[in-house]
Amino acid sequence: MASILIIDDDRLICESISNVVTRLGHEATFAFTLQQGLDAVMSGKYDVVFLDVRMPDGNGLDILPKVHSAPYLPEVIIITGFGDPEGAELAIKHGAWDYLQKPCSVEGITLPLVRALQYREEKKARRMPLSLKREGIIGNSLKMKECLEHLGQVANSEANVLITGETGTGKELFALAIHQNSLRANKNFVVVDCAALPEKLVESILFGHEKGAYTSADRAQDGLMLQADGGTLFLDEVGELPLSIQKNFLRAIQERSFRPVGGKREVNSNFRLISASNRNLDEMVGQNQFREDLLFRLRSFTIELPPLRDRLEDIQPLVLYYIPILCDRYRIEPKEFSPDFFDILTGYHWPGNVRELINALEKALITARYDRILFPRHLPTHIRVHIVRSSLREQGTTAVGRSDSLKLFPKLQDLREKAIAETEKKYLQDVILFTKGDIPEACRISGLSRSRLYLLLKKHHISTAI
Repeated sequence: MASILIIDDDRLICESISNVVTRLGHEATFAFTLQQGLDAVMSGKYDVVFLDVRMPDGNGLDILPKVHSAPYLPEVIIITGFGDPEGAELAIKHGAWDYLQKPCSVEGITLPLVRALQYREEKKARRMPLSLKREGIIGNSLKMKECLEHLGQVANSEANVLITGETGTGKELFALAIHQNSLRANKNFVVVDCAALPEKLVESILFGHEKGAYTSADRAQDGLMLQADGGTLFLDEVGELPLSIQKNFLRAIQERSFRPVGGKREVNSNFRLISASNRNLDEMVGQNQFREDLLFRLRSFTIELPPLRDRLEDIQPLVLYYIPILCDRYRIEPKEFSPDFFDILTGYHWPGNVRELINALEKALITARYDRILFPRHLPTHIRVHIVRSSLREQGTTAVGRSDSLKLFPKLQDLREKAIAETEKKYLQDVILFTKGDIPEACRISGLSRSRLYLLLKKHHISTAI
């Protein structure tokens, strides 16, 4: 029996889904606000969560990453009364199992629920190889575990793999790990830096050339594709591959054969292809900067690596892994860390990702060569400045918020006195107008003494001349 959590403010919807769930032999629990749902999913053991988008206390898509990464790692099915293609795309990218639009039929609820539970059971039964080689791939955050699971799935296949992610996220490390965990591990792992390829020599470098193929070709030379025969060819930053070569390259990876520059015969090479890019290749296709048919070939399987700012819990393991390596490299005594050292590291946004973190640690060690403890002051200045500026901005926002709140909500006494004064002035103006400035009559109607009436008329600048 599975446990299902339904987060929706509509009790009728909750009961409808609950009826489907219980008929399937499972247990259902309700939460009528996002906060109630978060509290429940963080403390309970739920297999599947039905999550509404528009809730009284916010948008369900905003808490989707937290729900999906809750301790019991539930599958999430989004339900909404408002169809939104962008919302659906966001939900799927954040790991939602499905995106259902209200009103949902019994079949519409049943099928994704059954499939999600079936997938969950298979995922539990599946185990990552105990001997998975992951040298240099540090971290056990949820996002990294998902990437490692994908690595384990694809390593023993022959599928072309596309690894995406920002600069410095470890794309080459993942490519090498795929190679090392494959049946080709004892063969060559050939790296091609597509960003550094001279456009006029791309074909020669990739396909090789015969002697005399061009002016400086004084001898025949094998290309990188032939060097990868039996092993793995890794195209780093494949988005930089010149458009002029992409057609010939497409044929080469389709047929695993090519003709060296100046050659007359086809050469075969049985290589595994892994590519990586920090650019959006789909956008490049739309801008006619990358061939769509080549992109289809490259991404038989995709692994998207998260930026470091999305897995801050991995920073400490990364530091503990790299500090001894750097200490050994610079022949520095092992270091300890001040309590706030990791606070500074996790407070920074790391646009350069793991690569930038390693550079920052390198600088800190050089600065603190003769110190026993690493303090935040040993870190690069720009990191410390960013933390200080962010802190000041937060304090400024808080101060502005307090100032705005005083404008929106003045003290009750001030509000009361202002309302009384306005009412009092209007009343006296009406009385003087009605009595045509007759003070005794105005005193009789208002019940005020003559002196009190004159005092109030003076206070509100009201004339008795009508």
